[in-house]
Amino acid sequence: MSRAYRICVIPGDGIGKEVTPEAVRVLEAAASSFGFELGLDVLPWGSEYYLRDGRMMPENGHEVLANSEATLFGAVGSLEVPDTITAWGLILSTRQKLDLYLNLRPIRSFPVTETHVGPRYQEPYDMLIVRENTEGEYVGLGGRLYGGTDREMASQVSVFTRHSIDRAVDYAFRAVPPRGLLTSVTKSNALPHTMGLWDEVSEDVAGRYPEQRWERMHVDAAAYQMVRAPQRFDVLVASNLFGDILSDVGAGLQGSLGLAASGNINPEQKIGIFEPIHGSAPDIAGKGIANPFGSVSSAAMLLDFIGEEAAAESVRAAVDDCLTAGVATADLGGTCSTTEVGDELVTRLTASSRS
Repeated sequence: MSRAYRICVIPGDGIGKEVTPEAVRVLEAAASSFGFELGLDVLPWGSEYYLRDGRMMPENGHEVLANSEATLFGAVGSLEVPDTITAWGLILSTRQKLDLYLNLRPIRSFPVTETHVGPRYQEPYDMLIVRENTEGEYVGLGGRLYGGTDREMASQVSVFTRHSIDRAVDYAFRAVPPRGLLTSVTKSNALPHTMGLWDEVSEDVAGRYPEQRWERMHVDAAAYQMVRAPQRFDVLVASNLFGDILSDVGAGLQGSLGLAASGNINPEQKIGIFEPIHGSAPDIAGKGIANPFGSVSSAAMLLDFIGEEAAAESVRAAVDDCLTAGVATADLGGTCSTTEVGDELVTRLTASSRS
């Protein structure tokens, strides 16, 4: 019997509607090449849905996603809808309601060409940022008082629990490659309560892995070292905010936000939502120049998640082949359109399946 998977697809807003179809084309080519079937459920959720129906997604939207094998997501954000609505109405609320407590962000060196605008390093690097994804600084607790007056004040409350730190750090320890290093990102010198708990739990979890090398590093030092010597890192585990920021530093290392992929997962419940880390980029939306490599690399993570590892490796190889050949969009100094990059990726996937 052919392997078959139900995959939800949410293009969302802005360039999400341009890069996601290219990633879907790549998924379909990979499925054809490796002998499995995809049942794609394209969902029109996002800002346009909100403007029509008053919400970013249906009330049962989280159940729809939970009942699929995985979800490919584009981006949300619109000039017509406040960011607090677009983010919390879809992706942030979904992370919490489905307990997608891990955000995985691989950062690796890509083949560079003369047109590549990213920094170049003599040694290749391949790191994974494991970001705690449901608590920390992004829980949404807080508020304002005395709005519109000179007494206006605002509070934003971070929430850290031993349970959530433990499961994120434990996953990170298990993700370290043989003879690799785990870096626990902290800032307990300035945040002794929240980051102090983070350090204590990290120490406890490390006791379960006595043979594993690990270190604590303040987030500012980690950002510095990522720029200075990215090859020193293997796996970093960080809070919601720190992981978010360091992931963008990593995208800068690679040369563009358009290259960076991510996955929001709950490994025990087998729920995963995979997305490029860039936003909806309304300034370039509709121009056909958005970089689809981040979305395509997210699709490769999705393939890994559903157990199609060989197909995932083939997709990553096609991405590398394209970049080696100088197939790139304008953000990388190239001249290709979004669709042209997709065409090249599909061509390479199809050719590799015939060889």
